[in-house]
Amino acid sequence: MKSDKKTKVADDTTEEKIKKAARIVFHKKGFAAARTRDIAEESGINLALLNYYFRSKERLFVIVMIETLSEFFSSVALIINNPDTSFEEKIEQFAAGYIDLILREPDIPLFIMSEIRNNPEQLLQKVDIRNTVFNSVFARQFSEAVQLGKIKDQNFIHFMMNFIGLIVFPFIGKPLLKAISGLTEEQFNALIEERKKLIPVWIKAMMN
Repeated sequence: MKSDKKTKVADDTTEEKIKKAARIVFHKKGFAAARTRDIAEESGINLALLNYYFRSKERLFVIVMIETLSEFFSSVALIINNPDTSFEEKIEQFAAGYIDLILREPDIPLFIMSEIRNNPEQLLQKVDIRNTVFNSVFARQFSEAVQLGKIKDQNFIHFMMNFIGLIVFPFIGKPLLKAISGLTEEQFNALIEERKKLIPVWIKAMMN
């Protein structure tokens, strides 16, 4: 019995080690460029053992993609469905939380964009993005603010594109922005920290 438990713990540890390595590799390279050998090397195990646990790159990628996006949208849902915060407070929390997440895992924006472009139907089947965003307290508060005249009559999709664009673009364009401006990594991150406060100000100005 003890032997079975030890085996189960070892299996769980190895699986988590592989998934953690796969997350790093897939986030950096995407599905097409990543090799199972890269993941095996990153996890410190041999290729045969990786194949024993996950059988194929495709299966491992789907697991990593679903976990990454589920974690991301779960954190978003907590913010935009909080009934105790105002629309303006949600904007501030969303911007700060999203930026903190990307600073921790800077490859996530490109990873998400790539998978949304390549597998939109699979993504919508696995992660309920539409319901998370468009049936949220945040979306309802937006509509109420429009009806009350607090926000110029505008499409919620336009609003979200502007909002997400202000947060995500600096990370996507980071190599070019640093090359043009001569900013160091520390200076770039300092600017990003400033944007936590500036983005809500810009968004409110656009709404009014």
